[in-house]
Amino acid sequence: MPSENVRYWFSAKRYGWGWGLPITWEGWIVLLGFIGLVAFGAVILPPRPSPIGFLAYIGVLSVLLIAICWWKGEPPKWRWGGE
Repeated sequence: MPSENVRYWFSAKRYGWGWGLPITWEGWIVLLGFIGLVAFGAVILPPRPSPIGFLAYIGVLSVLLIAICWWKGEPPKWRWGGE
């Protein structure tokens, strides 16, 4: 029997599909960590000489962020703003 006391880290967007800003401190840590790792990657793998490595790095980080949002966020569905 699933627990009804689920605590989401990310709320669903009011309009459209996906997640909005974090609603818990854990979600904020994940988002700030993502931003920090993107900035770190811009220094370590500068996009100017060869953007392929940087884009692959950003792709991996984005997939990880989406996986965490899927795991710890409200279930995604299309929303029209009335919910």
